[in-house]
Amino acid sequence: MIFDAHCDVLMKLWLNKRLSFTYDSALHVTLEGIKKAKGKVQLFAIYIPEAVPAAQRFDVALEMIQLFQSHILSLPGVKWVRSKRDIDSLKKGEIGAMLTLEGCDAIDTSLVRLKTLFSLGVRSVGLTWNYSNAVCDGILEPRGAGLSSFGREVVELNNEYKVWTDVSHLSVRGFWDVIELAQYVVATHSNSHVLCSHPRNLRDDQIHALIKRNGVIGITFVPEFLTSSAKAQIADVIRHLDYMCERGGEYSVGFGSDFDGIDKTVHRLGRYEQYTNLIEELLKHYTEDQVKRFLFQNFADRVCS
Repeated sequence: MIFDAHCDVLMKLWLNKRLSFTYDSALHVTLEGIKKAKGKVQLFAIYIPEAVPAAQRFDVALEMIQLFQSHILSLPGVKWVRSKRDIDSLKKGEIGAMLTLEGCDAIDTSLVRLKTLFSLGVRSVGLTWNYSNAVCDGILEPRGAGLSSFGREVVELNNEYKVWTDVSHLSVRGFWDVIELAQYVVATHSNSHVLCSHPRNLRDDQIHALIKRNGVIGITFVPEFLTSSAKAQIADVIRHLDYMCERGGEYSVGFGSDFDGIDKTVHRLGRYEQYTNLIEELLKHYTEDQVKRFLFQNFADRVCS
């Protein structure tokens, strides 16, 4: 079973509504691919492209939720999951689909909008993308500010609704503000900064803090987050996994592919169905029980009931 903590299928479906989630070569993640790799839970991010005017972003978020319902949940065997209870209730062959929010630009300064997204199924909130909004600065914002007063209200609302606060993309200062305040904290798609010095990756003290807070880190397949080499390999994914496990992260690491949010892909890991290649390599390094934890259990256990 596989629990993938991040993909951008909804963005692609919004940009091109003729795409089919059943199977389409233009998508990295499809229902057919998930079935081939025996996936179990896929998180679908609501990411609003930067080009969308600020006044239209909440409407676009709602449009993406409608696409989630009409193009994904409508398919046979796909079940809407909003809790650990829902995941545990999935039958053999059923696939769970969960909504997440990547960046609070869509809510502007409205907690009502955030509550509306919760009521529509959002179970994880990434506070920013790479730049600034009313909540916090992203990792590429030169100012590097932490949570605003409104941002603290957002995290407290996440706590109240038992929703994950996702620190991927946050400024360093914002990360530490969240660690101090959030009750349910994850990094859905981030790697090790020591192994690959991209600003989006986590420093050792951040990795240690997430492990200490019972969070989970989703190792991502974004090539530039894996290596400075011209072509990323599955061995690079395992290298980041090894590094986090060596620092006590065996029960705090999973995968967040970022499929459909990337143009370049890892060699032999360019589509969801190629998770089987990763699993084959993982089993050469780890026990079957450990691989099950990395692929599924560590993230699934942190979803709130």
